[in-house]
Amino acid sequence: MRIFIKARATIQTTIKYMVCVAAVSAFAVSAFAQDGNGPVPENAEAQNYGDGWNCSLGYRFNEGSCVLIALPENSYANGRSYGNGWACKRGYEEVRGIRCEVIPIPENAFLRPSGYGWECERGYRQLRDNCIPVIVPDNAYLSADTTGTGWTCERGFEPSDDKCLLIELPENAHLDRSGNSWRCDRSFQLLDGECVLGK
Repeated sequence: MRIFIKARATIQTTIKYMVCVAAVSAFAVSAFAQDGNGPVPENAEAQNYGDGWNCSLGYRFNEGSCVLIALPENSYANGRSYGNGWACKRGYEEVRGIRCEVIPIPENAFLRPSGYGWECERGYRQLRDNCIPVIVPDNAYLSADTTGTGWTCERGFEPSDDKCLLIELPENAHLDRSGNSWRCDRSFQLLDGECVLGK
């Protein structure tokens, strides 16, 4: 009886596995619908392994053949069988899925290394679609953050509006790791702005 139950469980496990494999295979076929079988048509290449063929770069599968992808200006074929089959060149952005327009870069900004989007030059910070000068207060220095204030207070100072104020350490306290705030020493706890011996 135990052998029968164990065998039945094994069969059920095998069936579940086969169903999962079939589902994955179906997904793969739908994701890579560019593949075909039979004689290699025009604008296609035989696969390096197994049977079948793939459409050449710049073409996509359509009813057993490979048709040319209409590439808008300033784009290139990306070889993907899903989506529109193309991507915009560096310095351009996709608009409504039908064209590529140049990315408008404001003054005192530069194109990101990825080629998509821009960021402000050092000494400037982003304000909507512009880059404005960073006004660094006393006891502060320029930071790498171009989307916030663009500056950071020096160690021992804390930001307050557009200034950096000297941190007044209470007794039994020390600067934290950032250097722009403080915390109570070990065995002390904060109480009403002071560090008192813990109970």
